[in-house]
Amino acid sequence: MNLFFEESGDFKVGTVLSQAGEAYQVEMASGKRTKVKVKDVLLQYEKPAPAELLEQAKSIAAEIDLDFLWEVAGEDEFGFAELGAEYFGHAPLPPEAAGLILALHSAPVYFYKKGRGRYKAAPEASLKAALAGIEKKKQQALVQASYVEELKQNRLPASMQPMVLQLLFKPDKNTIEYKALEAACTELHTTPPRLMLAVGGIASPKDLHLSKFLFENFPKGAGFPSVPVPAVTAKLPLAEVAAFSIDDVTTTEIDDAFSVQPLPDGTVKVGIHIAAPGLGIRPEDVIDKMARQRMSTVYMPGDKITMLPDEIVNAFTLAEGTTCPALSLYATLDPKADWAVISTQTRAELVPIASNLRHNQLDDLVNEETLASGEGEYPHKADFAVLWQWAQQLEQGRMKKREAFGLKPEQNNRVDFNFYVENDIVTVARRKRGAPLDKIVAELMIFANSTWGKMLHDHGVPGIYRSQGGGSGNSWAAKMQVRMVTHAAPHQGLGVDQYAWSTSPLRRYTDLVNQWQIIACAEHGVTAPLVAPFKPRDANLFAIVSAFDAAYAAYGDFQSNMERYWCLRWLHQENARQVDAVVLKDEILRLVDIPLVIKLPGMPSVARGAQVKLDLLRWDEVDLSIEARLLEIAAVPDAAADAELDYEEDAGDAGAVEAAPEAANQVSDADAEVAELASEDVVSEPEVK
Repeated sequence: MNLFFEESGDFKVGTVLSQAGEAYQVEMASGKRTKVKVKDVLLQYEKPAPAELLEQAKSIAAEIDLDFLWEVAGEDEFGFAELGAEYFGHAPLPPEAAGLILALHSAPVYFYKKGRGRYKAAPEASLKAALAGIEKKKQQALVQASYVEELKQNRLPASMQPMVLQLLFKPDKNTIEYKALEAACTELHTTPPRLMLAVGGIASPKDLHLSKFLFENFPKGAGFPSVPVPAVTAKLPLAEVAAFSIDDVTTTEIDDAFSVQPLPDGTVKVGIHIAAPGLGIRPEDVIDKMARQRMSTVYMPGDKITMLPDEIVNAFTLAEGTTCPALSLYATLDPKADWAVISTQTRAELVPIASNLRHNQLDDLVNEETLASGEGEYPHKADFAVLWQWAQQLEQGRMKKREAFGLKPEQNNRVDFNFYVENDIVTVARRKRGAPLDKIVAELMIFANSTWGKMLHDHGVPGIYRSQGGGSGNSWAAKMQVRMVTHAAPHQGLGVDQYAWSTSPLRRYTDLVNQWQIIACAEHGVTAPLVAPFKPRDANLFAIVSAFDAAYAAYGDFQSNMERYWCLRWLHQENARQVDAVVLKDEILRLVDIPLVIKLPGMPSVARGAQVKLDLLRWDEVDLSIEARLLEIAAVPDAAADAELDYEEDAGDAGAVEAAPEAANQVSDADAEVAELASEDVVSEPEVK
């Protein structure tokens, strides 16, 4: 006797060897023996042979018309033998019965299983819906296959063109477009970004990096709606000064300028004039909401995304030949007493801007030698002489304060790099930090931010401060982290008792918030806490700090990535293959000509600051990686190189050290903060073409 039975959801046949109670001992066609329970047996038959029956059953099942079988089944539950008699017109033969079972089992859309060998026909509505779904899936599979073929032929399917960014950065993995992209990538052994570059969905690696940033941070686009330019309604006095600014040639958001007035008693009044959008923009108005949503201008080599619309920037920027609303801090100095500050005064006023000076015009003319000798002719020469003397005294005072905090003096012989991009051609210019123009601007900005921070504190008005040192962390590095707080606290790295960002209100939302608070202090004195937009322990102020931290970090990461991208473009542009580099620490190196940091696994132990020659093997503008090998150790470090590298090691030069960010970002946030100030308040705004 032979059996047709079900085992683990599959149908099998075999010959009975023996029976013991409720189980059969069965030999399969393969010769394997198994125990089959009586309840699992669907058919007992003599002929044909088990293997032959199974072949015949499969053939019969393939020929059964499921639609006709469904009609024959009716609405009631049935057994396969009953349906077989109706369908075949006679009691089904063993091969027919087995074939019918296979057909019923393989068509769950048509028939619901109700028990061993028992089924029920699906309701008509359910069957139609299920068949429609199956047909839809078939059509989708055909469409998906056609998409895969197009992608493999380096063509982007039309339906995928509007959703390229969605597919790359936030895909719905259930869509046929994503499944096609994933399947094509698997077959081509590539990644979605690289495939999109190949098929033209993304024009270039630069667009890939920019698109990802915009998709994640500006999902509604980086443009602005049309808004009216706010008017300054306050009646402001006219300052009797001829102010001038010092900026990079590409700067458009000019938010700081200076003036110098010798006084009859031999003292000197220096004015620090900050653009005052806070006199026109009001908290919670439409422009404030736009600025708060962005929190900061986003910089990248060759471009920027401004915090404020161009028409607002143009209305408040300190442009040459205009008289601009400004928040001025005047410091009266005594040149005979090492430029000591006798008094300070803050007021909102209209400031005539005589000049917008540019670094590219002055850097060769204004240096330590010409300032000491008085040689050369350039605009505001006498004013620069005064500002240079005061800036040096301010720096010395900060260094004493740093030492009192237990920190080493700052290093001034480091190198910054400026990027200029025009028509996708990048120029990277080295610039030594601590040059007189840089130091003048940096020191006066630190003075203003510290002075105004104290002013807020003295008036009991909260502000947004940057604090460093004295934290409760377990490690020195944790204690020296720069934090944003809403109360006055020391910034040990800068060597000041408090430091409130206030000098870039056109570019940073924190500075705009602080400007509103400072104006309240300047105009209302002791009653300022009652009228200032933000009150002590204001939850809204805490929310601004949190949102700014998150946005500023994201913008900083993006700027670092884009600078790394343009470094790689520079290598391609210059056809650089063998380059000089300097050892930062262990396996971390930085190229000499550009601020590109490389990790070189297996690097022999070399002193920090050693100069080496590298052979660049390959680099990738998509994942921003680079591979190199060491050719030779060209020079041992000297003291100057070692000093320069203090910043590289402590502050983490490029921030994109592949696979080893911790190795390049180890210690001094103080140095990083000074670097940040020097770059943000002096020369780092990228070129915009």
